[in-house]
Amino acid sequence: MTGKEVVTLESLRKKMADFARERDWEQFHSPRNLLLALVGEVGELSEIFQWKGEVAKGLPDWGEEEKQHLGEELSDVLLYLVRLSDMCGVDLGEAALRKLDLNAAKYPVHLCKASSMKRTYNYSGANENPQSGGAPEGSEL
Repeated sequence: MTGKEVVTLESLRKKMADFARERDWEQFHSPRNLLLALVGEVGELSEIFQWKGEVAKGLPDWGEEEKQHLGEELSDVLLYLVRLSDMCGVDLGEAALRKLDLNAAKYPVHLCKASSMKRTYNYSGANENPQSGGAPEGSEL
């Protein structure tokens, strides 16, 4: 261990609740308000990537200041999401694990590996489109 604090969704939830309570901001943290704030933060996150085209994994061409700004905006999104889930009574960690299980069932490895087909694609082959050379319908993504 490097001495860094272990961060969990639960520890973030508690810190966000304390932060809001100390400032008497709970009165403003309705699910609607938190969702709108989250959407705004996603917009700010999007602006960082706007006009850059594709970027390489790990962002090797980005400066430290750009990466720090990215980290701040990613954090804003995460913190609002954690706060929103708390205000809605949703255990975000549990919900995320459940969603991963659902996605694993929806996208079986043996049928989906290395494929970017839409989730509506019928992996049994029933969606094959003979006019496009056998390409599945909905593969425009």
